[in-house]
Amino acid sequence: MTTTARGATRTERTVRVGRHELFVTEAGQGPPVVLLHGGGPGATGASNYVRNIDALAERFRVIVPDLPGYGASSKDLDHADPFGDLALAVRGLLDALDVDRAHLVGNSYGGAAALRMALDRPDRVDRLVLMGPGGIGTTRALPTRGLTTLLGYYGGDGPSRAKLETFVRDYLVYDGSTVPDALIDLRYAASIQPDVVASPPLRRPSGLRTLVRMDLSRDRRLARCAVPTLVVWGADDRVNRPSGGSFLARTMPECDLHLMARTGHWAQWERADEFNALATSFLEAPR
Repeated sequence: MTTTARGATRTERTVRVGRHELFVTEAGQGPPVVLLHGGGPGATGASNYVRNIDALAERFRVIVPDLPGYGASSKDLDHADPFGDLALAVRGLLDALDVDRAHLVGNSYGGAAALRMALDRPDRVDRLVLMGPGGIGTTRALPTRGLTTLLGYYGGDGPSRAKLETFVRDYLVYDGSTVPDALIDLRYAASIQPDVVASPPLRRPSGLRTLVRMDLSRDRRLARCAVPTLVVWGADDRVNRPSGGSFLARTMPECDLHLMARTGHWAQWERADEFNALATSFLEAPR
């Protein structure tokens, strides 16, 4: 148990969810909000949402897992249907915590997991907040340079701090000079755990069926998904194309879009105060 500078008390524990062991951080009280992190090398729930947990914990019960393959969670993942496996893990986590319904907040990889869960089990999701979610239009155009850099991290001559710094400073955020060296050091150390290097959680899809499964923009259920959704996208996102935001707003019946200028792929970190206020207002709005 730890207490942060803003006074929020956090608890940490490992929860058994099916074949997974998920490391979970919790803070605050109120309606449950699950924060799902991105899939970059060395990502964890608490580090990806370091600027959001305390603010949201003032109004909500904030639940922050390390997704399978990351952080202190177990490293196994079904690479034939990764988003489906992640969605199943999140649903199992809600069951283990005796949570019937929750808001889901997801960035990138975690955004794809949140959206897949809303498609599979909309009865378990109150509201969605998606920041530059993955899986939108990925089979309709060549991957961005940022996504190619991300997927190639463990390839070639293997992971290195220089590779990670390039990805974070050149692609993850709009202004790379704002990222402290300590954050890159932390992520690099997490990215070279032996079990992660042996089986990287995020990799290039193997086979057409997996590729199609991972393109959620082709899922016909999107047009029927009535879960109230807020999509937040950085206008200068160099990993997932911002055009995915307008696609979701056109396709989903209850979807609002907020585009942030001079912002990259990590909107909740780069524009934390604005994001925290926006997310709180959206999640507290009456249906």
